[in-house]
Formats: sequence, C-alpha cells, structure tokens
Amino acid sequence: MHLVNNNNDVLPADADVATLVGRVFDPEAGGPCVVAVRGRRLEDITESFPSIADLFESSDPVSSVRSAPSSRSWSLDEVLQNSLSEDSAGPYLLAPVDLSVLKAAGVTFAASLMERLIEERAAGDPTKADQLRGELEAILGSDLGSIVPGSTEAALLKADLQKRGLWSQYLEVGLGPDPEVFTKAPVLSAVGCGQQIGVAAVSSWNNPEPEVALVVTSAGRIVGATLGNDVNLRDVEGRSALLLPKAKDNNASAAAGPFVRLLDENFTLDDIRNSEVRLEVLGEDDGFVMDGVSRMDQISRDPADLAAYTVGDAHQYPDGILLYTGTLFSPTQDREGQGLGFTHHLGDIVRISSPRLGMLVNRVNESEKAPRWEFGLRGFIRNLHQRGLVGKVGA
Repeated sequence: MHLVNNNNDVLPADADVATLVGRVFDPEAGGPCVVAVRGRRLEDITESFPSIADLFESSDPVSSVRSAPSSRSWSLDEVLQNSLSEDSAGPYLLAPVDLSVLKAAGVTFAASLMERLIEERAAGDPTKADQLRGELEAILGSDLGSIVPGSTEAALLKADLQKRGLWSQYLEVGLGPDPEVFTKAPVLSAVGCGQQIGVAAVSSWNNPEPEVALVVTSAGRIVGATLGNDVNLRDVEGRSALLLPKAKDNNASAAAGPFVRLLDENFTLDDIRNSEVRLEVLGEDDGFVMDGVSRMDQISRDPADLAAYTVGDAHQYPDGILLYTGTLFSPTQDREGQGLGFTHHLGDIVRISSPRLGMLVNRVNESEKAPRWEFGLRGFIRNLHQRGLVGKVGA
C-alpha cells in the first residue's frame, strides 16, 4: 500500500503562494540542509541558515527566506518521491525543525479531555472504555467544549465535582487556569514526512494524535506552523499520569512536517485558528479505514495563549520551540472488537492533512524496530563543522 496516491497531496493546496521551508537530508553532505520551496525546486539556503532555528530567529523570517541565495537545488518531485518510497538512497525530507525544543500541549479539546478521563478510570484497560464513556457523559455532559478554562463557570464545575469526589488531574488542566504543556521528545528526534513512526512494543492500546504545531521563537513570537503527530500510548498513560514520559517519548514517536509554512500576507494566525485537520488511518494487514475531520476552532485555549504560556519570563528557550497544540480528537472507532476502540497495527499508514499545511504521512512500526535515532546534537555540530558552517550558526 502506497503512503499517498499522489506525491502532490503532500503540498498545501495553495503551495504556489505559500512561504514553505524545511529540511532535507543530503547523503553527499552526510547531514541536513535547510531548504526553501521555490516553484518545483527545493533551494538549499544552508549557507545563510546552517540551522532552520537560525531562520526562525531572524528578525523577518519571510523576507530572509525569500532573499536568501541558493547554493544548489533539488527537484521537489524527486525529493518527495524519495521521502515517500521508504527505500530510496537519495535526498529525503526530515522534520522541518532542528534546534527547537519539542513541546506539546495536552487536553486542549473537549473530546480529548473525555478520552483522558476514560483512560484514567480504565487504568489503561481498553475493554472498560466504552462503558466509562457513557457513564462520564451522563455525569459531565457531552459539551465540555462550551466551558472556558479558568472561567467562573469552570471553577463552579470544579467545586461541584470535588464535592462528589469526581475531580481529576485531567479536568484540572482541561478546565483550570493552567494548561498542560510538557516536553514531548528530545531536540532533533522528530521524524519527517515519509519516515516511520514508532509505537513501543509494550503497548496494546495506542493512537495517533493529529495536531497543528506552532513554530515559536525565543521571544515567544509565532512565525509559522506545520502538522504534527504526538504518538501516544493510551494504556501506559492510563495506568498513571506520572508515566507520561513513557507514554509520549519513545523512538520515532514525534513526527512533524512536511514543511513549515511561515506566517505571511497569505497565511495568518487566524488561518491557523480556523484550519481543518483530517486524520486517515489505513490498515495494511486488516483493511481497516478511519477517516475524520476536526476543526481548530474547537480548541479550548487559543494558540497564541498556549505560546505565551510556554515561552516567557518563567521559562526561556533560546533556540525556540515547536509547540504541538493538542489533539483534536482521540480515535474511538472499534477495530479489535465491539467496545474495544482503536489501536494501531504495525504497517498502518497515518495521514494527517490540512489544506493550508499539506499532508504529514508516516507508516507505523514498533519503536524498537524503527530506525534508531543516532544523529543528535554532537553529530549535528560535527557535521556542520565538517562543512565549514559552524561559525555561521547563530550569526
């Protein structure tokens, strides 16, 4: 089964007016190159921006990328083909961030809040999920999304649930004044479009988390967006929220791409706020199909508020962050049997798409069997040094 029907599906529908940047692994250089999409070419602008974080941190990223000279270029079609073929030795797409810290917001949508409550009460047992979903909806109502986090209404609901012994750590971050923002994965560990995503072998109840991810600078300024998959182990987190690192941070469990779309005259923060995100899961072994669309306007906390909460006087990120804004829905469609909900199978194709951002597509493997992450910060610095680019980083 092919990852996509047409390689052009990876690109935004209005790619011809989009300011798109990304990263390509170049076998000749033995490392990553920063690229700008110009027509049907990927122009190498690494001489100007050895790290893509340098580009994001520039005073005007859009003008910078449009004026940056190109030292060479690749065919966009060829790189897309290499990225999606899974066995090509040619240049291929990497995650479109490098030195940015990978942060993620949780429980920012009512539907995902309900699913976290179910995981908690089921203690990671998927056979209890269906019954618990009905019980919780009867108690809380199905329209939690109408309650503004941190509001008087939310405080009254909290007080009522506490009296009834029903308050939860997930309700605290879903309805309370402080959002849940955690470190998803180490710097440089994210995989890009076409690469394998990993689910730890220990898990038997897990899911993709399709998200819009914001590129936020060290000053807290949102300069662009991309698509992300915050792969999650539901059974592990359900056993204890203190196991969140194990549930979230495994080899190949963070995906981003295909490109970062910079905010410009054709793409604004309001476009992000009103974007639609589609999730498709195609089972290679069982013919399973899941296809759903959700909207960012259902989010309970504005993207700008999440960025401002994460980057500020209390916590600095000198190289900026990539902020996953939270999943729009947790898949509940039965796959293993009635009432058992969804879990991944090896070989699943996961497509996360949005008209203005393109498509992030990956195939599922076990984290233990996916390609090992071995190109870390030391390797990155070493490679830049070998290419004579170290002195230009941060210039």
